[in-house]
Amino acid sequence: MTKTAMPGFSPCNNATLRRAARKLGRFYDDVISPSGLKGTQFGLLYQIQVSDEPAMGTIAEAMVMDLSALGHTLKPLIRDGFVEAFADKDDRRVKRVRLTPQGVAKLEEATKLWSIAQQRFEAMVGEQRAADLRAMLDEVAALDYEAPAAALPG
Repeated sequence: MTKTAMPGFSPCNNATLRRAARKLGRFYDDVISPSGLKGTQFGLLYQIQVSDEPAMGTIAEAMVMDLSALGHTLKPLIRDGFVEAFADKDDRRVKRVRLTPQGVAKLEEATKLWSIAQQRFEAMVGEQRAADLRAMLDEVAALDYEAPAAALPG
């Protein structure tokens, strides 16, 4: 095994997390690929479904994405008829999204495949370790990364 292939090859939290995220992302993408969706698209459909016609800004915040990345991910889902965007009834400047009936069916199809990926991952690392990992990553995502100016060097 080469040094770069060894676990923990970098003391950088960001590099190690990105490396793991790419590998795990590919795994889930491969398992759900028969649905025609990528993992990011599946996650977006799920978030829309559980958020009850959310504003695009709300979805972007929940998924920790900027609006342009969200728009890029939404385009093929809208084009393929899985999602529809519409103006908020009280403030037409706010765009909301919802799943179409075709989108609900696609989400159900992909969820069955996602469950397989989830079970396989948990079989590899253990259910408790997988739950602990999710909890830790939720904590990391919730941290306030805005360092006070006095704490920065220079």
